[in-house]
Amino acid sequence: MSNVSTPAAASIKRSRMSGKQFISTYGSLIGLVVLVIAFTVLSDGGRYISGANIRNILRMASINGLLAVGMTFVVLTGGIDLSVGAMMGCAGMYSAYFAQATMGYHWFAAVMVGVLMGLAIGLFNGVCISYLKVPAFVGTLGSMSIAQGLTFLITKSKPIPGLTDGFKNIGNGFVGPIPIPIIIMAVVLIICFTLLYKTRYGRYIFAVGGNLNAAHVSGINTKRIICSVYVISGVLSALAGVITTARVTSGVTATGDGYETDAIAMVVIGGTSLAGGKGRLWGTIVGILIMQCLTNGLDMLGVSYYAQLIVKGFVVIGAVMLDGLSAD
Repeated sequence: MSNVSTPAAASIKRSRMSGKQFISTYGSLIGLVVLVIAFTVLSDGGRYISGANIRNILRMASINGLLAVGMTFVVLTGGIDLSVGAMMGCAGMYSAYFAQATMGYHWFAAVMVGVLMGLAIGLFNGVCISYLKVPAFVGTLGSMSIAQGLTFLITKSKPIPGLTDGFKNIGNGFVGPIPIPIIIMAVVLIICFTLLYKTRYGRYIFAVGGNLNAAHVSGINTKRIICSVYVISGVLSALAGVITTARVTSGVTATGDGYETDAIAMVVIGGTSLAGGKGRLWGTIVGILIMQCLTNGLDMLGVSYYAQLIVKGFVVIGAVMLDGLSAD
């Protein structure tokens, strides 16, 4: 039989392709809406959509979101950063050390110490991966160990209490009715959206992730681009660590443990391809909200932490599966 395409067959094919494109583009957003509706119905008296709970979700999402936004830059280039959780903890502890009331430093100096720690580790990652050709998985796994070692080196495994009020205000303060962490996250998102979609640098990131060799041949300094995304990831991870430390009002060595898994999950759920070159920052925002709404809702329903890990694992696998099906 001849394999001739009829108009009807062509129409079906177009519909099927548009359906796949719809799933790829809006699947995570639909999932978020369904998730919110489900938890609203299951919660007693609609507590889930109360103003206080929504504010709590957004405050926690702003902290986790900083990690995910930085991870998005890395993944768009085809890389991965397993050290974000360790950098978060390291930056938080070093900030806490200098934010102690007995040290006498201004809160801004303590914040800058933490951010510079993240920048230094991120730069180390970038140089190793882009210039020294260390695979991203191995390089960031090694720097995760280094960051953890630096954390214990300054604290000797002990918490750091007695932080100044100015520093603690970063995590617990408000500007009007809006928590400061949400304001910080909003400013970061504006900057990152501008970088990715309004500058040549953003176009270069997508080009490097789409085809590294072609980007290099076209004149893009691919090494510098790859190095820079790890620096961005390091700075945003450090900022998340500073905010978390300020919120819990003391430096804790366990800060950031396991956060790298959530960050990767948020990026994947948002539709960014782990192969690089394909993704949307707004999709990452949806992924952030999905993971935070899921955690908050399960906590509200009294689901144990270990059961939540199982649920999150299935959510991540499902997101990757849908991404693969939509790409077929």
